Amino acid sequence: MKQINNVGIVGAGAMGRGIAQIAAQAGLRVYLYDTAQAALASARDTLQQTWDKLVQKGKLEASQAGAALEALVLCEDLAQLRECDLVIEAIVERLDVKQNLFRQLEDIVAADCILASNTSSLSITAIASACGRPSRVAGYHFFNPVPLMKVVEVIDGLRSDPAAGDALADLARRMGHTPVRAKDMPGFIVNHAGRGLNTEGLRVLQEGVASCAQVDAIMTEQAGFRMGPFELMDLTGLDVSHPVMESIYRQFFDEPRFRPSPLTSVRLAGGLLGRKTGQGFYAYVDGKKQVEPETPPPKVAELPEVWVSPARPEARAVVVELLLGMGARVQDGAQPGEDALIVVTPCGEDATTAACDQGVDARRTIAVDTLHGLPAGRRRTLMATPLTEPRWRDAAAAQFAADGAPVTMIQDSPGFVAQRIVATIVNIACEIAQQGIATPEDIDRAVTLGLGYPKGPLALGDALGAARIVEILRNIVRVTGDMRYRPSLWLQRRAQLGMSLLAR
Repeated sequence: MKQINNVGIVGAGAMGRGIAQIAAQAGLRVYLYDTAQAALASARDTLQQTWDKLVQKGKLEASQAGAALEALVLCEDLAQLRECDLVIEAIVERLDVKQNLFRQLEDIVAADCILASNTSSLSITAIASACGRPSRVAGYHFFNPVPLMKVVEVIDGLRSDPAAGDALADLARRMGHTPVRAKDMPGFIVNHAGRGLNTEGLRVLQEGVASCAQVDAIMTEQAGFRMGPFELMDLTGLDVSHPVMESIYRQFFDEPRFRPSPLTSVRLAGGLLGRKTGQGFYAYVDGKKQVEPETPPPKVAELPEVWVSPARPEARAVVVELLLGMGARVQDGAQPGEDALIVVTPCGEDATTAACDQGVDARRTIAVDTLHGLPAGRRRTLMATPLTEPRWRDAAAAQFAADGAPVTMIQDSPGFVAQRIVATIVNIACEIAQQGIATPEDIDRAVTLGLGYPKGPLALGDALGAARIVEILRNIVRVTGDMRYRPSLWLQRRAQLGMSLLAR
């Protein structure tokens, strides 16, 4: 493939403008086409204002802004793209419309011009099937806002020439973006790997385990994510998120790992889309999320002695160290005393199963999540059995909040909240690697840059321990019987062999 110097962009919406911006700033000549002349004029004005602001902020030289604006050519006729080395379409997500556009372009551009689709959900192979030269068709999936989201998925269709993808990857680097390579599969990398956070968060809510605010607080303040699932869905909008969830589920022939929730379909039908409508999982006033203040931990006149189950010695040691540091009275016996608060540390189980398996009194039992440790100041998650008496719930909440750390008390749940969501995220990423959709390195790059997770999902699995993730998933399957939690073979084998999840 020849060097790309002239780039055509079809579609002057936000995505098309964003791609035009980074291309022009990289010194490329940009031919921007749209069927609506008003959209073209608006795009030029918007881009000029953007470049002016970048100059004012000192992020762009005035000469660079002037050169970028001069490099922008507004096209009212598709035939004006004839000199382009690459044409990127950023139009409506309809297969027939994209196919028709590419058929028209084939009669206009040179034989070695690459035709790239910015589709987020359609098959590149299907788009290319309408072309006389399908080998030059590839996917080039950017994320909004393009100048800030520094990752782009380069997708090879079944008939794509790898050289076309190589040229697109090189161009991405010239434009200051990081390319990640993916096979033509539903969701590619980012939308595929991002299923776990939202779908599992919805499952937790649907089961009545915790509220939206509780789930988001646990995922941000305990698990270290930038946003929880409900904050994220409100930001994206259910008119975008729900169709993607349903589409990927159906395209994988109802794979249980991607099963969506009826909660979003009901909200979508009711117009509760998120920030854009002022009401989603949260209410918004002047764009600000409204959250009820947390109930402070109960005041308990005298905290009881605490017995921590020895069933999981490492987890017990973490809990005992915390309790002793807070001045708690911890029992050392093999069995709890009659008046002791019983603390269990399940890994993928619920408090009920842990209490029954360990033969302890469920009326006094509280479970604590130790997956991310119990560092000072970080949120802690507790859960009770349906039999746990209120006085023991209160005593546990007061005890684990004694050093000022926030505590969330949830309903009984296999895998708490963080365990089940994080394990699901890691498991889906492992399956992407198992299917060869992308390399382990590109999976982690795509997710950290595209979704802002604290680590790539495979690196996250390594940090927490692959064997522990497998244990969580297997125990959730044992408790629920739901095959959405079955461990990926990639995950199982690397856990058995003590290998990194990033190892090929």
